[in-house]
Amino acid sequence: MTADRVIAARRQKTGASTAADLWPLAAENRAPLLSISGLSVRFGGIVALDNVSFDVQAGRICGLIGPNGAGKTTLLNCLSRLYRAGTGTVDFAGEPLLQVPRHRVACLGIGRTFQNLALFETMSVRDNVLIGGHCRGRSGFVANALRLPPVRREERLLRERATGLLEMLELSAIADVPVSALPFCRRKRVELARALAGGPKLLLLDEPAAGLNHAELSELSQLIVNLRSRLGLTILLVEHHMSLVMRVSDQVVALDFGRKIADGTPAEVQKNRDVIRAYLGDKL
Repeated sequence: MTADRVIAARRQKTGASTAADLWPLAAENRAPLLSISGLSVRFGGIVALDNVSFDVQAGRICGLIGPNGAGKTTLLNCLSRLYRAGTGTVDFAGEPLLQVPRHRVACLGIGRTFQNLALFETMSVRDNVLIGGHCRGRSGFVANALRLPPVRREERLLRERATGLLEMLELSAIADVPVSALPFCRRKRVELARALAGGPKLLLLDEPAAGLNHAELSELSQLIVNLRSRLGLTILLVEHHMSLVMRVSDQVVALDFGRKIADGTPAEVQKNRDVIRAYLGDKL
């Protein structure tokens, strides 16, 4: 069953008419999906993150902005458990994330793309996406070795999900093409499809617009919004293209020298004097 059919089936079962009915933006009294409190990271004498705190409600797109070196990717690496935080806590869906081993992060419901693409160049688009769904398997070593029926059923469902994602991201026509033969913009979509294959609740996007032209940037903006509504995702977006961030985000958090300097709606953050100073300097 493709991703769209899963959504349609859930609508029929619940009586919901739109994706927004299925995955509404969080109500004020609802606990946040992601809650970061007092997060600090040091590399020797360098303070990469300094007591950063903010919440992201379920179903929202949160843009994380700041000049180069502000700590944006460091924060994503903490959430992915690639970096170890010095102090602070991170709760994800009620779980203490900083106590989760890094190999369990995807299974917990967090997907991730990277600044530098990390795809398997000699493998096909389809196989790259299938790898992203490894965390959905529940069969053990013996069952996989013997190719028992539950294993074959899991593989069939994973392939159906991958097919749905390829259709959604307009990659079906090149599903069997090696990644090495694709242009950069298509590789970016493959990496995004792979991140979605694990069925994440939270999607971390690290500079997804880097290297894209104006037309591709416009397509990406619409794609991010569509993914949120069609799959019910919560998205934390690190990006330097301010037009994209302000267009798609419900919430914007700004960092500078590892400290949070603003947190609010796009309109509020655009007018924040500390944000303006961080980008333009004191004299402008």
